[in-house]
Amino acid sequence: MPTLASLLADLVVLLHLTFVVFVVFGGLLVLRWRRIAWLHVPAFVWAAAIEFGGWICPLTPLENRLREMSGAGGYAGGFVERYLVPVLYPEELTREIQIALGLAVLLINLSIYGFLLRRRKSYAENKGQGPRCT
Repeated sequence: MPTLASLLADLVVLLHLTFVVFVVFGGLLVLRWRRIAWLHVPAFVWAAAIEFGGWICPLTPLENRLREMSGAGGYAGGFVERYLVPVLYPEELTREIQIALGLAVLLINLSIYGFLLRRRKSYAENKGQGPRCT
């Protein structure tokens, strides 16, 4: 039977995965709801900084501590450990892969925000102009 610490560790992994998905794809939400940019920009800047700096996200030590508290010895067993943990903590993660991930996060999000800015500029330039007769 899972302990409270084990369940909390699983919750931290789900939170971590949700954050990663938001970082990578949150710019698409901004296309629909612009105010989300206030959350998304700091999130993707933080994630890119973590990757470029080679740092560890604070959620990782929190999860590990909760696992230790539960007496778990690693990630064996359960859906979360089997399917979600390898996405967040791949064994073959190298410094080069971290830098590539940081660049991917930046390129994806800068492309989305660049599109939004061009669209906004185009709208502002065309605002107030009625239909053109030719």
